Amino acid sequence: MALEINDIYVSTREGKEIVKGVSLKIKEGEFHVIMGPNGSGKTTLAKAIMGYPGLKITSGRIMFNGEDITALTPDKRARLGIFLQFQNPIEIEGVGFVNFLRAAKESVSNSTVDMKQLMAEIKTGVGSLSITNGIVGRSLNHGFSGGEKKKAEILQMSVLKPKIALLDEPDSGLDIDAIKVVAENINEVARKEKTGLLVITHYNRILTYMKPEFVHIMSDGRIIAEGKHELIEKLEKEGYDSFLNSKGKPNTTVVNDGKV
Repeated sequence: MALEINDIYVSTREGKEIVKGVSLKIKEGEFHVIMGPNGSGKTTLAKAIMGYPGLKITSGRIMFNGEDITALTPDKRARLGIFLQFQNPIEIEGVGFVNFLRAAKESVSNSTVDMKQLMAEIKTGVGSLSITNGIVGRSLNHGFSGGEKKKAEILQMSVLKPKIALLDEPDSGLDIDAIKVVAENINEVARKEKTGLLVITHYNRILTYMKPEFVHIMSDGRIIAEGKHELIEKLEKEGYDSFLNSKGKPNTTVVNDGKV
């Protein structure tokens, strides 16, 4: 089981090109991380994989288990087992958190949810994520803190059990203790369900609790370096400029193992 991104170019509906020829393959159970400066196209790439309607894939293909899903709507991709955790989850007043989870689970599983079992899963997730019990009875993300929103999205992931999870900055808005809790929960879901992970982050802190097998560095809409955990260490010591030349373009001496 694998998600394959084959040389995709992504533009906004207004025609601004943001992703410029990215190829990536995520197999079942693999853990990939993408790092890069602001504006490098990381979030746009994740949204394009999920089928975000405000974006247009102008070239290339997205394949899932050998099927071309480039033209599929987000709901159909979700039913296949692809999950996106948003960088900035929106608040939806009037849509209950539990009702949302029930509807989402019924949609992706195409079956009626056992509410007793669902509530047990939610209770377990609330406990393991150290979430305030009060959010369960509230509208989706309404009045949640930044950290609560991120934890609520990881709770959704644990309930929906996706085959591929795209996690856009799951560590933003979290304090040090919460980062560890979130990382441990992501690890646990991925281990149990053999979920393929693509985590987008700016910082190494969450990666001290999650050990990526594959590291990708993005800049100006392209992946400019790939390697193992050693690539993160190089990034921490030398910054993104070490991957660029004096003109701000990718350093052509950087090769796939992250060494120069």
